[in-house]
Amino acid sequence: MPNLEIKLIDLPKIVDPRGNLTVAEGCSEVPFDIKRAYWVYDVPAGESRGGHAHKRLRQLLIALSGSFHVTLDNGYERKTVLLNHPWQGLLIDTNIWRTLDDFSSGAVCLVLASEHYEEDDYIYEYEEFLDYVKCSK
Repeated sequence: MPNLEIKLIDLPKIVDPRGNLTVAEGCSEVPFDIKRAYWVYDVPAGESRGGHAHKRLRQLLIALSGSFHVTLDNGYERKTVLLNHPWQGLLIDTNIWRTLDDFSSGAVCLVLASEHYEEDDYIYEYEEFLDYVKCSK
């Protein structure tokens, strides 16, 4: 059974009395070349996002504002992590089912992705995901 590892990356936090700054550069702080960035916000109370896995794409999720939980599932084990620091990112590798929920009011989730959007990279059905990861191991 593969071990599900939570990989949190502390990004550089430059403290300044005028306001703090954090940097995330591809192939430096972020362990891949960033090909796509998007953000999720205004998530209504009780709703969740994600609910899928990727075959090739890797992601770094950052709570730019507020907080939310991310549940990771490798088909054998599940772990949940709270993201609530804008200088910390959660690295999500391939073949990991992810669900984002419990968004606080005003939460903003930034996603840095290793690949451009490709519909065939997504696995949207959990049973299909379980079959896929069992065949991949």
